[in-house]
Amino acid sequence: MHALPDRPWNGLWALDAFCNIGGAGMGLHLAGYNVVGVDILEQPRYPFEFHQGDAIDYIATNGADFDLISAGPPCQHDCTLTAGTNKGRGVDYPDLLEPTRAALESTGRPYVIEQPPGRASKRMRVDVTLCGEMFGLQVLRHRNFELGHWSTPRPVHQPHRGRVAGMRHGEWFTGPYFAVYGDGGGKGSVAEWQTAMGIGWTDVRRELAEAIPPAYTELLGRRFAEHHATALTLA
Repeated sequence: MHALPDRPWNGLWALDAFCNIGGAGMGLHLAGYNVVGVDILEQPRYPFEFHQGDAIDYIATNGADFDLISAGPPCQHDCTLTAGTNKGRGVDYPDLLEPTRAALESTGRPYVIEQPPGRASKRMRVDVTLCGEMFGLQVLRHRNFELGHWSTPRPVHQPHRGRVAGMRHGEWFTGPYFAVYGDGGGKGSVAEWQTAMGIGWTDVRRELAEAIPPAYTELLGRRFAEHHATALTLA
């Protein structure tokens, strides 16, 4: 298991649903949460308590036991990139956004739904949009978040300092960001991807490409902890 950064526990438990390798889970850990992950696939490099199984079923059955639930259902059904790549190939990905939200609502617990920009984001309430530039990362990786049963001010989106480095249509571009996906030219080394994302516990390109930077959920986790503490004070 990856050596975890030491963080004082804030007294809150978080469920990391559709956890993959734990980008979101690590952010919540850094914000002080005790983290439990669930994914339908085995995740041998997941750095926290892990349960293999259907994430939606796990949310519905166990979600009420957690203070905060973070859910990033696979986006292939709505992802613009995937839709274009698989158009006409007979590839049909399940739509998990609404079933995930229904399971989350059934728990009555505060939650976060994460999705990339695209068609899915048009079917969710976008309360927060985060980008790597907000955290000084070398990756842009825009992600939209719907917050259930809690709220926080929307962070200011920082202007980008240039373009993503790499080959585009036969032309090489330089820039301060790496494209953390695919195997094409100019995508950066594994070490560069790890640094860009803030993820050091896996060196598998596919896992890095499917993760979100821990900085995103660390911010949201800290915001929720403040919200939770305020609610307890006012109760």
